[in-house]
Amino acid sequence: MTLFGKRVPIVFSLVIWFVVWELIGQAKLSTIVPPFSSVVAAGSTILPTEKFSAAVWISLRSFAIGMAFALAVGIPAGVLMARVESLGKILGMWVNIFVSAPISALVPILMAVVGIGETTVVVTVFLFAVFVIILDTQVGVRQADRSLVEMARSFGARRTQIYTKVLLLSALPEILAGVRLGVIRGVKGVVIGQLLIAIIGVGELFELYSRHFLMEEFWALVIIVFLFAFAVSEAIAYLERRIEYYSSQR
Repeated sequence: MTLFGKRVPIVFSLVIWFVVWELIGQAKLSTIVPPFSSVVAAGSTILPTEKFSAAVWISLRSFAIGMAFALAVGIPAGVLMARVESLGKILGMWVNIFVSAPISALVPILMAVVGIGETTVVVTVFLFAVFVIILDTQVGVRQADRSLVEMARSFGARRTQIYTKVLLLSALPEILAGVRLGVIRGVKGVVIGQLLIAIIGVGELFELYSRHFLMEEFWALVIIVFLFAFAVSEAIAYLERRIEYYSSQR
């Protein structure tokens, strides 16, 4: 970020927002916006508690299982849709619909299908993440360098080798971009699922803090969830940049 002709770390923008937040909180302009210093103090209080640890474990488990299913289904489906034209035409419309549709509107229906519990949260994470992974994988495989495929065939590469060693590696930057977006959507899915259906994990804490109007703890939990999503997203983005750099150097 450049400010007055000088390079300033991007984190400086967060400092500005936190200062504004603190001023608004200290001025008591709204009862739902406590001072940022109080939010930090509340966060340091709830982090060591057993209730927070148990809630985080449940949420992380639901998130990890849902994302694992999304990756296991999304990447192969995207590859098949890119390579089999008829399948791409049949499923492409539905994938685009679910990518743009508000998945949260379908979450209550899962109660009748799956029931109430952690399974519902896992399915919610899966639905939030899988379609964007399919879409980006399909685009990445379609844009793979065809000359590499022809070269692999001329050297006698088998079909499985073409997929695993040419197409997937060529499409990896685009696949990782889809995974990054899927992770962000998956975090939304786990919170929404735990709030709307199964009041467990982090969703239970959100419900508890909002019901008792504990806004310092509520905002501290919001920041923790945001930091988790940002950290995972940035880790995948770093891997994506490294792969793009390697690809450009080949």
